[in-house]
Amino acid sequence: MAQTILAYGEILWDILPDKRILGGAPFNFVFRTNTLGDNGLIVSSLGNDNLGEQARAQVRALGVDTSLLQKTDNAPTGTVEVTFDENHMPDYVINPNAAYDFIQSTETLIQAAIEAECICFGTLIQRAPKSRQTLRAVLNNASNAVKFLDINLRKKCYTKETILYKANILKLNDDEALMLRDMLGLFAESSTAFCRSMINLFKLDYVLITFGEFGALAQSAFSEEIYVPGYEIDVADSVGAGDAFSAAFVHHILSGHSLQTACEYSNAMGALAAMTHGGTAPISQNDMAALLQANKNRLVHPEFC
Repeated sequence: MAQTILAYGEILWDILPDKRILGGAPFNFVFRTNTLGDNGLIVSSLGNDNLGEQARAQVRALGVDTSLLQKTDNAPTGTVEVTFDENHMPDYVINPNAAYDFIQSTETLIQAAIEAECICFGTLIQRAPKSRQTLRAVLNNASNAVKFLDINLRKKCYTKETILYKANILKLNDDEALMLRDMLGLFAESSTAFCRSMINLFKLDYVLITFGEFGALAQSAFSEEIYVPGYEIDVADSVGAGDAFSAAFVHHILSGHSLQTACEYSNAMGALAAMTHGGTAPISQNDMAALLQANKNRLVHPEFC
């Protein structure tokens, strides 16, 4: 059964060294959500400009519902300058005062939140007062929805006060786990200890940590702990890999699958996304199944050796 999943946040153009790709974590997440058979809705805002019109057209072309995609005259469509290091890891310069900083609370949006099974959001969208206020209204009205926070700690785009509001599931990478540990003053010497601390401190149902090519760790409030190794693959770029991981995890958890199954499939989806360029290259459930069955070398994080 298809789930209705709202992704609230930035939609923007990633300006790569050789091209321009429509992206933003919530948009990449929604695209993947739809390919898994769920009903993904993007909640964001575009500028009343050429980039905004091009973005809206591409959203439609990719089969994503635009009914909750707003338009504003207050700011231009968002853009991000993306560069890559020698390990294909991206670095971002996120331009301020973008259209997605001005998402409005509307009756249509609040009704959609009430009816949704899951709300996915991050921290970048909370950098500006208007979109932060609207997000609070969405979360407060979505009383029956799972709240999935992909924390995305981007430079100068978050504060201690704008994270972990109303979340049921926290997903972050290993670097962000270290940053959050230090920010909160936690004395967690391992990833598993960090997960336990976060679950206890914020009453979370799940904490997920991704380790790039070394796989992922998941821990639940029910004392489940799953680690899945990564895959030895040829990386094209890692843009959207984390969003693909998140979409697969949400899909499998909402569908009633075990934490083990959710982790295996989300890990495979993230690996497949890293093998493609950008965040919206086609990946099917058959592709995930094929990777899971393939005899690929697995890469184990030193913490779990």
